[in-house]
Amino acid sequence: MAKVAHHYFLIDPWKIIEEGFDPSRGRVAEAVFSVANEYMGVRGYFEEGYSGDMLLGSYINGVFATHVEKQWRHKGMNSRDCFVVNCVDWLYTRISLDGEQLDLAKSKFRNFNRTLDMKTGIMSREFVWESSTGKLLKLSFTRFTSMTSTNVGCQRITFKPLNFSGIVEIQSCLDFSIVREHSGGLNYWTGIEKKRKDDITAILALTEDSGQRVFSSFKLDMPSVSELKPVEDEKQTGVEFSLELSEGTLVSVDKIVVNYAERASGVRAGDVWDKGFTLSGELTNQTFDEHMQAHIEHWTKAWGTLDIVIEGDPENQQGFRFCVFNLHQVYHGGDSTLNVGGKGMTGEAYGGKTWWDTETYILPFYLFNNPDAARKLVEYRYHHLPQALKRAEVLDCEGACYPMSTIDGHECGNWWSHGTIEIHVSAAIPYGIWHYVHVANDRDYLYNQGIEVLIQSSRYFASRGQWGQVTGEFGFYGVMGADEFHMMVNNNFYTNLMAKKVFEFTLFTIEEMKKRAPEKLKMVADKVGLADSETDDWRNKANKMKLPVDKQTGIIEQHDGFFDLPHIDYKKLAPTNFPIYHNWSYDSIFRTDMTKQPDSLLPLLFFSGEYSMDTKRVNYEYYEPRCCHDSSLSPCIHSILASELGKHEKALEYAQFSSRIDLDDYNRNTREGLHTPALAGAWMNLVYGFGGLRSDGDKLVFNPSIPKGWTKYSFNILYRGTRIHIEINRGTVSFKTDTGAVPLVVYGDEYTIDRSGVDIEMPAESF
Repeated sequence: MAKVAHHYFLIDPWKIIEEGFDPSRGRVAEAVFSVANEYMGVRGYFEEGYSGDMLLGSYINGVFATHVEKQWRHKGMNSRDCFVVNCVDWLYTRISLDGEQLDLAKSKFRNFNRTLDMKTGIMSREFVWESSTGKLLKLSFTRFTSMTSTNVGCQRITFKPLNFSGIVEIQSCLDFSIVREHSGGLNYWTGIEKKRKDDITAILALTEDSGQRVFSSFKLDMPSVSELKPVEDEKQTGVEFSLELSEGTLVSVDKIVVNYAERASGVRAGDVWDKGFTLSGELTNQTFDEHMQAHIEHWTKAWGTLDIVIEGDPENQQGFRFCVFNLHQVYHGGDSTLNVGGKGMTGEAYGGKTWWDTETYILPFYLFNNPDAARKLVEYRYHHLPQALKRAEVLDCEGACYPMSTIDGHECGNWWSHGTIEIHVSAAIPYGIWHYVHVANDRDYLYNQGIEVLIQSSRYFASRGQWGQVTGEFGFYGVMGADEFHMMVNNNFYTNLMAKKVFEFTLFTIEEMKKRAPEKLKMVADKVGLADSETDDWRNKANKMKLPVDKQTGIIEQHDGFFDLPHIDYKKLAPTNFPIYHNWSYDSIFRTDMTKQPDSLLPLLFFSGEYSMDTKRVNYEYYEPRCCHDSSLSPCIHSILASELGKHEKALEYAQFSSRIDLDDYNRNTREGLHTPALAGAWMNLVYGFGGLRSDGDKLVFNPSIPKGWTKYSFNILYRGTRIHIEINRGTVSFKTDTGAVPLVVYGDEYTIDRSGVDIEMPAESF
């Protein structure tokens, strides 16, 4: 593997620690020190202002702007972009001493430390500022976004003068004037109203094109000051004041912020203001310490079930916990109208959009930890079915074509090669439904919402596919597979197989509903106009789907003609080639057999039980040397399959890439934001890889292994209401439940696991 770790943060089992500040790593640290609570999130930027290289990122989930390309495009090519905008800087602070404003790009400072405590979800920073007059002021900053009152963000600033007594000047504001770098420095906000009432300072702002409104307010708790002077601009409001400091004495200023977003356009500004102010009055009655205590209690309870414990590998211990921490803080199922952005709320890249990897990479984490959140993720796609129907119509197809990337259900990707021809996305959504229903056994969702998505997805694939002239087989032409380094190919194996699975699951569900829920089936059939001739057509196309495989070797051909492409050994490429998209001309990417990420290997995991070990081995050994891992989605899949095949050293190598992809900046792009789907992939890496879980059969299957150097690891999964604890030692695997009994298959043998637990000897080839 050509990618190399860049070690910067200290290794600690529960904390991310930065000792000393390296400006060249500033943006990476901002992303890593992000905090969020599903509703809102902020990067780890310096709230006191910083004139150096910084991305000031503050986001409210689902608050976005749009942009329409004016240039000429063919019919079907999307011209509308949609992206989360940089929202209110609610941490805004300015600090001055003797007329000198604090700015770590210019100011002299020492003993810098920034820490993210994953156990509590609190980010802190401290340093000693040496002013130009020689005064030493120790400053400590603490922030969190409340996991219990998700409209709330809290900031505490503590001052301790070390060699003087005197006055420090402070501004504390709410600022909507921040810009979006990816839009060339544009600001998308118009201030509507500002007011200070009953110790609450508030502002209401409007996004210029989407019509959404955001109300932001704060209340300060601090020692009495002589006067609070208003600070006000078109897009900013706040106060400034003086604090009297005594040498050696701590003084703290607490800021309780309440943000409220009205994402629907057309709502009266007065109504949003009234609701926001009422909410602010309720939530600012609690102190910083009270909010923090509730927040910490939430994390304590969450870690009781989410935690992954690794003994013998401190780097991966920290890495896997970092992944789990960020998955829980970015989404925990509070709102089915929200989803998980490709960067969470840690940066502008990917525009806060949701992609196909929600259903393929992210969903399993919630499915086995928070089934209610998993249901909300699949409900999200049902809510946006009308937009998918419209998209299919634009593309001269029937049924529902789901977008490659979206916030509001409409296609937001304006690269036609991705947004139009990566049609496998419309199969990922039914796959997510199948996986959710298969594991959670939620027929209520399937019969009332899921079936409609399945029918319309089948219609789309039936109309999008075509019959080959020579083979007489059904397939898909002019597509791009999950790999993304091969464009306008025919019969991509992964795409064809996933479409076949959509047909088959839809037909299976219809037959099941005929027996179990005929009235509901009739309601849906009447609503969508389902005819028997359609189901016959889907069955015929599924049966005659072209799936290119070399019959002699068993190697899947990624698409027609892939085996004949020129070969390139990516490991011999100079590091300056990566990332490929930034360094190669676009058309040259598509002319070799080098792949960006797994494509033909994905079915070997998604439908593991349908493939023999020999088939998995020959395909892994063929495609692994051809994948350059230019996608963060790549290492976890390779690690999972390597572990299953007994390639333990390779599995651990990829696992470290997976668990620390952002902490160690493997792809040299953490500065843009964290790779949320890759974080979920890391969880899969441990549970599906080393834990050996497979969830595509009638029973859960485990074939655990343990990497070299690890003495023990453990994790939990929640399966149909029962918590299962799995602990793997060198030589022994232990399973037990908290309540109830669960049938499992472990190393090919069936067991019934209950509270008393079962210890199973690990085969020698598993470690």
